[in-house]
Amino acid sequence: MQTVTGLYDNYANARTAVNALEDAGISSSNISIVGREGETNESYAGEGAATGASVGAVVGGTGGLLAGLGMLAIPGVGPVVAAGWLAATAAGAAAGAVAGGAAGGIIGSMTNAGVDEDDAHVYAEGVRRGSTLVSVRVEEDQGDVARSILNDNAPVDVTARRAMYREEGWQGFDPNSPDLTEEELARERDRVREHRPL
Repeated sequence: MQTVTGLYDNYANARTAVNALEDAGISSSNISIVGREGETNESYAGEGAATGASVGAVVGGTGGLLAGLGMLAIPGVGPVVAAGWLAATAAGAAAGAVAGGAAGGIIGSMTNAGVDEDDAHVYAEGVRRGSTLVSVRVEEDQGDVARSILNDNAPVDVTARRAMYREEGWQGFDPNSPDLTEEELARERDRVREHRPL
């Protein structure tokens, strides 16, 4: 299996990508979506999000992946609305770390699934700053289809985003970072728009 991932500054693009992946025959159990709740990603309410939902509710939705959206907190990212395998493994890793078990959180979950560690740091930081992550695990023969779907929905250029973050001295995702306020998220959205290629 391989993991194909895209980061989106617009939740609608991420949602469209998830629906297209399902329409292409990729199982919801192999797709994951993780994003900050609120204005950053439009409203999740219409997608079945339940405030205070447990990880079990996040993973156990029916009627497609988006029907199973639920709330959870990921260390260093803050409160997110999420569904799918990445949400479950990141939350499980965080619970293990809190209980003195294995650490790793969202970075460990992605790298264990085959995502390049440098890219995983950008993806995690992107979610922390208000973007939405879509990650899909597929067999080799579905890799090109999944990659094409994610690329067709205006994902972030990870190399350019990494460079933008590093301009301000960022070295990598820090799970001990404080949650961003709504004001900080709004400033980050403005900053992303300024750096977005025309």
